[in-house]
Amino acid sequence: MKTSDRTKAIGYCRVSSKEQEDTGYSLPSQQKLLKDYSERKNNNFNIIKIFSIAESASGKKQRRVFSEMLDYSRKNKINILLVEKVDRLTRNLKEAVAVNDWLEENAERELHFVKTNLVIHQNSKSDEKFRWDIEIVLAKKFIANLSEEVHKGQKEKLSQGWIPKSPYTGYKTIGEKGHKIHIVDKDKAPLVIKVFELYNTGNHSLKSLREEMLKMGLTNTLGKPVSRNNLHSILKNPFYCGKILWKGEIYNNTKHEPLISEELFDSVQEKLLRKKDAPQFKKHNPVFKAKIRCEECGGLISWYFKRNNWYGNCNHYKKCSQRGCARQDRVEEKLFPHFDKVAPKNERVLKWIEKALKESHSQEIDLYESQRKQLNRIIGIADSRMANAYKDKLDGKVPINLYEKIMRDSEEEKKQAEDSLKKLGEDKTKYYQAGYSIHELALNAKRIYQSKEATIEQKRLLLSKIFTNIALSADEIKPNYTLAFKFLHNQIPALNSTFEHQENCTNKRQEALSDTACPVMLRG
Repeated sequence: MKTSDRTKAIGYCRVSSKEQEDTGYSLPSQQKLLKDYSERKNNNFNIIKIFSIAESASGKKQRRVFSEMLDYSRKNKINILLVEKVDRLTRNLKEAVAVNDWLEENAERELHFVKTNLVIHQNSKSDEKFRWDIEIVLAKKFIANLSEEVHKGQKEKLSQGWIPKSPYTGYKTIGEKGHKIHIVDKDKAPLVIKVFELYNTGNHSLKSLREEMLKMGLTNTLGKPVSRNNLHSILKNPFYCGKILWKGEIYNNTKHEPLISEELFDSVQEKLLRKKDAPQFKKHNPVFKAKIRCEECGGLISWYFKRNNWYGNCNHYKKCSQRGCARQDRVEEKLFPHFDKVAPKNERVLKWIEKALKESHSQEIDLYESQRKQLNRIIGIADSRMANAYKDKLDGKVPINLYEKIMRDSEEEKKQAEDSLKKLGEDKTKYYQAGYSIHELALNAKRIYQSKEATIEQKRLLLSKIFTNIALSADEIKPNYTLAFKFLHNQIPALNSTFEHQENCTNKRQEALSDTACPVMLRG
């Protein structure tokens, strides 16, 4: 029989999982089953199109494909629908009603369940319709039970400290099915960290941040360029600071490695929530945009460019007694002395600070050495245990299942110790390196700001590191330091004074660079 003479039909396939869809195991087998059925002598159907859907797809997508299939049959006047079995067609009563309506619209329409040899149409026998109804109820029960099992598995995964889904941008999955965990993706993680750091400066909108991250090569989990929605989701996700948000509940007992600190995450949330003074990125941003307020009324100083200079006015000037303009270069002249107040006097003071920070944390260094020895001991014991187990296996002293358990447990114990040892090595100097970096920035801040190579964005970033906000009056400028630089403002003058005194006189008791330095600075 010619193909044109055969009755037109539609196939509908549903795979149970994403894994089946990717591997192609279930979908091709369903398609082959439908084609074999259509070519039987008593059928002679010509399958015009096959619609397929994965159970892992969103409910919205499943409903769309299902509706497209019914609409396609109506539009093309195709009255035969072939499905493997009932639970491949419908998993809920709403879809079952839609199929019943489709059948009732035309007496020639038939629904063929290939695997169970069941055909439903308007004139089907009562027993066949009863089977159809029972199969729908069973399919609904199956999906409800499946959903319950999925939720149980998700809760168990969360209780173990892992998120029960595919990894977020900046992480990747390792491990076998049932034992998968998320680790840091070393290629993308630095870019995700940069997303938080750039937005936290207050100098970027989501639009400008997206443009910046596209230049750096950040892509989403599908390998596509990030959108503003992607970036907003990243910035709102507590997963990056070591927490899991799952169905409105926060889980703190997590095991994945965080990319950022809680302090940075909280600071970013404040900037995301604010509506007033939200960062608006423009090509020609003034250095002090949204960074200086009027001391009298608290209004932001608005900046405009005129006669080769930037000028600032209080944006509440009609209600504020402050009149006149503040010129940018004159504001900078008033601000520079505040840079000097937090800066070490010279490189010699900076070297002493580095030495003092190391010496003041001698207990931490001793603890590090103790932890390092303990972890190396654990690794040695695990190696010895695995070697002995292998020897006993060769001698036939232990059964294979016990040998495999010993090897598996020992390898896991060794890996955990090696990971801890690696992290310990990375953290060894962080406690004083961070403090040293702050002092070094303070020493060079003024020079960096005045450098001809410094861009507007670099200057704004520098200001955000040192000052939380700046108040301006007609006569003076009053900046508020960030927490780290507030400490420097309180301590550095005394330290500089001490070194200045030492340079002007001889201290016979001093034998080392740090011997006569302020003891108050040691524990700081």
